[in-house]
Amino acid sequence: MPVRPLFTALVCALATLVPAAPALAESPTLVVATNGSDTNPGTLAQPLRTIQKAVDLAQPGHVILVRGGTYAVTTNIQITRSGQPGNPITLANYPGEHVVVDGERLPASHTPVGGSIPRAERGVFHQEASHWRVIGLEIIRGPYAYYCAGCDDNVFERLVTRDNYESGFQLQGASSNNLILNLDSYGNHDPRKNGESADGLAIKEGSGTGNVVRGARLWNNVDDGFDAWLFASPIRVEHSVAYGNGVNRWNFPDFAGDGNGFKLGGGSPAPAVAHVVANTVAFANAAHGYTDNGNPGALTLTRNTAYRNPGTGFDVDRSSSTLTGNLAVGNTTPVALGSSSSGSGNSWDIKSGWSDADLVSTDQSVLTGPRDATGAIRSSSFLLPRDHPALGARVGAP
Repeated sequence: MPVRPLFTALVCALATLVPAAPALAESPTLVVATNGSDTNPGTLAQPLRTIQKAVDLAQPGHVILVRGGTYAVTTNIQITRSGQPGNPITLANYPGEHVVVDGERLPASHTPVGGSIPRAERGVFHQEASHWRVIGLEIIRGPYAYYCAGCDDNVFERLVTRDNYESGFQLQGASSNNLILNLDSYGNHDPRKNGESADGLAIKEGSGTGNVVRGARLWNNVDDGFDAWLFASPIRVEHSVAYGNGVNRWNFPDFAGDGNGFKLGGGSPAPAVAHVVANTVAFANAAHGYTDNGNPGALTLTRNTAYRNPGTGFDVDRSSSTLTGNLAVGNTTPVALGSSSSGSGNSWDIKSGWSDADLVSTDQSVLTGPRDATGAIRSSSFLLPRDHPALGARVGAP
């Protein structure tokens, strides 16, 4: 799905505002601010107070701009009205301003051990709608940060989902043609399941073609970085990073976190799905860097890097996958192939022993530091091989 440049679009939207507040139905822009009122018309001079009110008023083609500040919600934000093809609804931070939506006060954020979260209460944002663009929000301490089910043709761009009591971002159900772009998702954990469930990003328990993850960083989540459990259609994951997942930083009893960087399937039985993973890095996760997790499908893994995962770098012995140009260094086991013997040019095809001495740099600070002005991961020499330029990932902006 093409992504229109955000700044240009928002500037054009702001240009429609005039000092004398227009009638709400005449304005394509709704503004929300912490000092607003839901009885206001939603202009820059007279903003609304709640994101929910703006969402309820928005029609296809409208732009909702949220001024900087923290919005502590006591009921989750429900998105049920769809935009239209070529005429989406946009929800974004006001240009240059930092927006935090805090779900700590949501009852489902504190579901007891062994309890379940009712479907409608999943997420600080709970979306069952299509043709939206959601941009530039930080969502914290909710029962999931963003939960989208039955969602088609959406763009979720430059979101931060951290310290939530379930997965940071979860897409499930019949959901197609969604782009998750430049997501940062970290510190998500689930006390109610002792770490069994909260991933950085989960596209699971559903189906739908055309879903793409690009530019994600998924780290220090209690379970997996990325999880495709029981999703029956191919997902493409590219230019992304998963690290530090599966460590019990919360001292949960009976800890159940899995700790894979990229979990590419699973279920009983696991559907056979041909996910594609290209130009990604998985390092220092508690278990595997990449795992088919029982997915018997034909995965395609191209130019990925697995580094210092205590399990296997590429655990694909239950799939029939094609691996090309992948690099494994410092994992307990570089690769478990099984019937996944297709492909060539991987580090294990070149030589049997790889070490840090074969790498240009093991300094992760640029990769894990601030993104560039466009929201992209900055490029660096982290984990690049000294030789073999066609080997391993090159994550980062050019």
